[in-house]
Amino acid sequence: MAKRGVRRAMSAAEADLRRIPGVGPRMADDLLRLGYGSVAQLADQDPEEMYRRLMALEGRHVDRCVLYVFRSAVHFAKAADPDPGAAAFQWWNWKDGGPLSGG
Repeated sequence: MAKRGVRRAMSAAEADLRRIPGVGPRMADDLLRLGYGSVAQLADQDPEEMYRRLMALEGRHVDRCVLYVFRSAVHFAKAADPDPGAAAFQWWNWKDGGPLSGG
């Protein structure tokens, strides 16, 4: 992983993942480490399982906001023509008990 403040070339996979609202360089890196190289690969994924896998990979607790971004990212990947500005693609709307979390 590059040090903060050091510019590096962005791969095509990272650029694709960063189309997802809320996914910046560090979240894209997490998704790449989990084996996802494109938005399309997220469409059939379980955000809860992704979150558990990331915690196992890290060997520690990961902030729950990452789960909310995963929920939003999977929803974005399933959308036919996503509008990145729509509320459905803002990670904070996917918090536990939030309007889109289903709970």
